Amino acid sequence: MRLPNKVALVTGAGSGIGRATAALFASEGAQVALVDLNEEAGQETADAIAAAGREALVLQADVSNGVDVKRAIDACVERFGRIDILYNNAGIAMKRTPIEEIDDALFDRILAVNVRSVHLGAKHAVPHMKRQGGGVILNTGSTAGIRPRIGASSYAASKGAVIALTKALAIELAPFKIRVVSINPVAVDTPMLQGIHEGRDPGDTLDRYLSSIPLGRLNQAEDIARAALYLASDEAFMVTGTAFEIDGGRDI
Repeated sequence: MRLPNKVALVTGAGSGIGRATAALFASEGAQVALVDLNEEAGQETADAIAAAGREALVLQADVSNGVDVKRAIDACVERFGRIDILYNNAGIAMKRTPIEEIDDALFDRILAVNVRSVHLGAKHAVPHMKRQGGGVILNTGSTAGIRPRIGASSYAASKGAVIALTKALAIELAPFKIRVVSINPVAVDTPMLQGIHEGRDPGDTLDRYLSSIPLGRLNQAEDIARAALYLASDEAFMVTGTAFEIDGGRDI
């Protein structure tokens, strides 16, 4: 096992990348806290983990709300005694929208869920990690923060901020043996991607994405989970501040 005796908290754990990662972390020996706005979805992930013989704690929270985030992290520490891995994975995307049609509410919501959540997660987890002598913070970025696509300026801005925030935290927290890494996938075949392209021709959408990925396929949630497992493990001890791309060559 690669995460024996570790405690991990995963946000957005009710589906997609979060569900796949939480299940993999649990199978590799971690005790896992599952955070999601949709408590029922979080419970479904917990049930899948239980079916594999492991246990998980389900916590309902809005990751853009500081009170919710602190409550979730404190509950994790109260239940398991520590927090070794924080995976700030929860996020939202946007449909292709010209800049002049993006209203302020959409922009603010994207920044709140995608960026403020990372800030809040780190803010409330770091004191515990400092006391215990180290930890790992993983943040879901995107290739959009490195090589943006047309019509997603607010989303690209949010993911660029995640990458910059990751680097800033990595240098600040290195003396405390806390590593911070952003995981930057190209399009992942999850419900979020399906929602972005709702109402558009799915074949055209798939062809457009695939034509931009040299390896010729979308990410699966398990691709990201396996990368997160490596980065969370002691095998990646010297990896911090990195914008870790899982992109099939998209950013070359």
